[in-house]
Amino acid sequence: MDVPASHSASSTESILNFLAAEGACDSMALERARAVAREARISPAQALVQLGLVSERVLAESWSRVLNLPLAGPERYPDSPLLPERLRSRFLRAARCLPVALETSPDGATTLSLAMANPQDEFAACAIGLACGARINREVATPIELEAALTRLYPEEERDNSPQDADITVEDDTERLKDMASEAPVIRLVNQIIGRAVESMASDIHVEPFEDRVRIRYRYDGDLQDAETQPARLAPAIISRLKILAKLDIAERRLPQDGRIRIAVRGQEVVFRIATAPSLHGEIVVMRILDRSSVTFDFAAQGHDEQVITRLRTALAAPNGILLVTGPTGSGKTTTLYTALLSLNAEETKIITVEDPIEYQLPGINQIQVKPQIGLDFATLLRSIVRLDPNIIMVGEIRDLETAEIAARAALTGHLVLSTLHTNSAAAAITRLRDMGMEDYLIAAVLRGILAQRLVRRLCEDCKTPMETPAEFRTRYNIKADTIFRPHGCPACRNTGYRGRQAIAEFLTPDAEIERLLFAKADQSAIERAAIQAEMKTMLITGMEAVARGDTTVEEILRAVRADD
Repeated sequence: MDVPASHSASSTESILNFLAAEGACDSMALERARAVAREARISPAQALVQLGLVSERVLAESWSRVLNLPLAGPERYPDSPLLPERLRSRFLRAARCLPVALETSPDGATTLSLAMANPQDEFAACAIGLACGARINREVATPIELEAALTRLYPEEERDNSPQDADITVEDDTERLKDMASEAPVIRLVNQIIGRAVESMASDIHVEPFEDRVRIRYRYDGDLQDAETQPARLAPAIISRLKILAKLDIAERRLPQDGRIRIAVRGQEVVFRIATAPSLHGEIVVMRILDRSSVTFDFAAQGHDEQVITRLRTALAAPNGILLVTGPTGSGKTTTLYTALLSLNAEETKIITVEDPIEYQLPGINQIQVKPQIGLDFATLLRSIVRLDPNIIMVGEIRDLETAEIAARAALTGHLVLSTLHTNSAAAAITRLRDMGMEDYLIAAVLRGILAQRLVRRLCEDCKTPMETPAEFRTRYNIKADTIFRPHGCPACRNTGYRGRQAIAEFLTPDAEIERLLFAKADQSAIERAAIQAEMKTMLITGMEAVARGDTTVEEILRAVRADD
């Protein structure tokens, strides 16, 4: 059954309308696909697949129903090539079609059934019909099944496509990479790598080329796990595809690059932050998954202790001053700050953030991206935004004395400033500011509180196993519970025994004694002892309380927080 060429445009609209009516995609997805199709000069249906908005299988089934054509399943493909003397494998691959059946009627007329990834390709159908002297009956092919059949039936084509030694210019090399990255198998592979990571709740995707393979790893709850291995020859295509999605320069492979990818995964838009760097066997790519739907902007849900939440909310209620969140990279500082900002966001309040990078878009909050390459750094932006009449300012990180002093001046002039530092404890933040060169009187005047935190893995609720609390844990860590839990492992937690992460934290509220110690040039230990005497729970204490509740394990707490002997 053929579809006239004049019906091609109407059929394209029909398939889009059909997909929308079936709930396979929404109007926003269709608009994105149309925009990409115009730019890339492909059909909107192809764009839907490349963007990951619709699967190849769903599209093939939809074409079958819209065009009233049979769907060619895996069993439909022949055991040996049909008419190999008339049809070259190179042409069939380019046309993305394959003869699946040949019939001759009593009157001598020949009919060739043709499985087509693009059933609207009039040129391919006509060309094959003329070459074979046959009438063409079209069938709709799912691309992955079609390509598997082509590889099985024409294995010599794989060898013919291997790179040949030649003088290749940079321009030729770039075009070759673009072509490789735009091939359907590569697009599908990259979409699968991304889709599996999002579906399995990974936080990062690592693509690492080696001499003999490409290693794909996902990070779950802070730990990397092997996901899959691909042939080394696919490394340039996979990496180029990711760079194209992030609008990076695919010809530049000598320098690190950073970018962002916004893509729909299973119909849901997800943002990825991508970073590349050259290595011995090609470019390393790391993608941070910024899926807002997987993040909870609630202090209690994040695992924060009641005392920490109470002290934090008191500090946030201050009309001015500086609130610091400290901890190493990856300890959840940005999520805590975003939660604080969203709790403060109101119609009568203006909030401006200066970030590097912007992790998530926050509704109703003015967010500014730092761009050091054009001189737009934290200090420069902080000086400027004070003149924009904000009530609350969030600075991604205080990295130097200049930024610290500008933040302090903003706090002294009636602004509440939130920021982060890289220190191991709350008390260490005070000595860190002093080491930067900030005056003691300025620290005492503006500091409203310091939250230090870590992230620890949560025990899987489906498989955690109770155990009697060891005597050592009772005496050394003051765990009063008779029973604690240990990890076991099940499919729900990928057999790790842990699923998700939670915060453990300590909150230091400056008081008169800490101010006295500050002016006396006391060290970090003295400041911490004073905070504990003022009833601050340390991270170790809040962590062990989480162990007693059955949330995590002693091993997790000790891995995150070094216990004093």
